[in-house]
Amino acid sequence: MFVPELILASSSKYRQTQLSELGFRFTVHKEPTDETPKENELPQHLSQRLSHAKAYAVAKVKPNAVVIGADQVASIGNNPIGKPGTVENACKQLAEASGRKLLLYSAYAIYVATKRFAEHLEKVEIQMRNLSKTEIENYVALDMPLDCAGSFKYESKGALLFESIRTDDSSAIVGLPLIQLAKDLRRAGINPLT
Repeated sequence: MFVPELILASSSKYRQTQLSELGFRFTVHKEPTDETPKENELPQHLSQRLSHAKAYAVAKVKPNAVVIGADQVASIGNNPIGKPGTVENACKQLAEASGRKLLLYSAYAIYVATKRFAEHLEKVEIQMRNLSKTEIENYVALDMPLDCAGSFKYESKGALLFESIRTDDSSAIVGLPLIQLAKDLRRAGINPLT
């Protein structure tokens, strides 16, 4: 049985781990993509647009593959929160999010033979606890979430920051909503269980 080549158009080690842990065989290929938000672009639209742009950029150079592009944007209200990059920024982001609802939009797009095959957007509502300055500083020192939207790692100690979460697929917090993604990949002929 022919199984098409699967490519993840993302250098995210978190997304790579998610796919690997489910048993998907894939390669990583990323093409340059301008990730600058457009003026007044809503966070959910930004994550969707970038997931398509990343997938399409790779699909053009790998036209016989199944390509997954993905993006994740965190926001408070309609204000996007990027990856902090520094300890200081991570502490600042978590202090701003303390006691508030943080929204996380995880989107992916799948392209097959350079054509759009599937897309999905998973919204996660995270109610953050009221966090003390000490808790924030200690958390950032322990987890170093400098490359994570929203400044936390759910798969590590990030859950200590939460009051509650609401979503249909908690794997979306890490980077890929795996339930729907696995369903879409089965439709594309890729299933690690067969």
